Amino acid sequence: METENKPEYGNGQDGNKKAAKQKGGRFGTGVVVGLAAAVLIMLGVWGAEQFFGELHSGNFASDTISKADVDAKLDMINGLIEDYYLYEDEIDKDALIDGIYSGYAGALGDPYTEYYDEEETKALFETTSGEFSGIGATMSQNINSGEITITNVYKDSPADQAGLREGDILYQVDGRDTSGTDLETVVSWIKGETGTDVTLSVMRDGEELEMTATRDVIEVQTVNYEMKENQIGYIRVSEFDEVTYDQFKKALDDLENQGMKGLVIDLRSNPGGNLSTVTDMLKLLLPEGTIVSTKDKNGNTEEITCDGSNEFTKPLAVLVNQYSASASEIFSGAIQDYGIGQIVGMTTYGKGVVQQIIDLGDGTSFKLTIAEYYTPSGRSINGTGVEPDVEVEYEYDEDDPEADNQLDKALEVVRDNING
Repeated sequence: METENKPEYGNGQDGNKKAAKQKGGRFGTGVVVGLAAAVLIMLGVWGAEQFFGELHSGNFASDTISKADVDAKLDMINGLIEDYYLYEDEIDKDALIDGIYSGYAGALGDPYTEYYDEEETKALFETTSGEFSGIGATMSQNINSGEITITNVYKDSPADQAGLREGDILYQVDGRDTSGTDLETVVSWIKGETGTDVTLSVMRDGEELEMTATRDVIEVQTVNYEMKENQIGYIRVSEFDEVTYDQFKKALDDLENQGMKGLVIDLRSNPGGNLSTVTDMLKLLLPEGTIVSTKDKNGNTEEITCDGSNEFTKPLAVLVNQYSASASEIFSGAIQDYGIGQIVGMTTYGKGVVQQIIDLGDGTSFKLTIAEYYTPSGRSINGTGVEPDVEVEYEYDEDDPEADNQLDKALEVVRDNING
């Protein structure tokens, strides 16, 4: 791949739910990054105060190192920096403090436990909500040339109204050249306060065009759907944000009204998202019973259940791959356990743990792994994933780049069940 896809709100559809700026190798690329903010449960500030109160009191110190030892060593390091560091004038002291918190979280060795500074926290909550203030366009950057291309323009969005089109090459934002600038920074130039204007300069078919868009609240399109041949509905869910449930329900209702006879739900490369979103979506499909259960460090268990009033009874297939994770695995695992649909594709990633985002009360936040989850039958998929009922590895067709053998197989499974 020569391009790195990044929606305007700064969160790529490559599985990365951490929308904050990536710093100094703190995160890698690909699916591990993509799971950073997967299954979320919100908690009030009191939980953070309790946890960090214990930390401050020294309860988390080791048997050989006390809080006083830590303070003394930090003072020593700080003194060395002040006395000898060549670029002392360039030091960002706030960044040093944030680095302490980030390092403390990172030392747990858990890829899902993270500290978020103010900027990262704001971006995190923006992306998990599925709404942001911008113009409604996604773009990608060529890794070799740095060229930024518009890859999608939301219908009736400010970008659409301004005349921006898919394929446009973006070379300036408010007069600032995009050449040599990373995509994350360009995205930050485009985003802004609702009601303000941003001027975009693009190249289209060799012609330079300038257009002005007025920023507005944009709802991320996490669901796309269409009716395939043989009256088989197709719904693609890219992530589970707060806006996803309504988009999914609308898609399901519309396909039903069109006379849908069977359904394929595509969760490939879906990194996860909000726990409440995925369980609410499953309530539109499952029979009565448990959707998912969780168990914490003390053995306390909780169950989320479904009353079965909307059970889906038509032939169903759920498409997954090795990058389908977290909430995607809750979804596919539940469908598989109840036997109301077949899972098609490749074994999923295997993230079976729950994170809790804790508001630290100062604009920052801390995300902590707090429980393991289990499918309705009591399976733990952590580290193993959901195995498909019909295994199909994706095969790229050079003669037909639009071909999709995995989707073809899922449609075939549904079609056979309709005819059978």
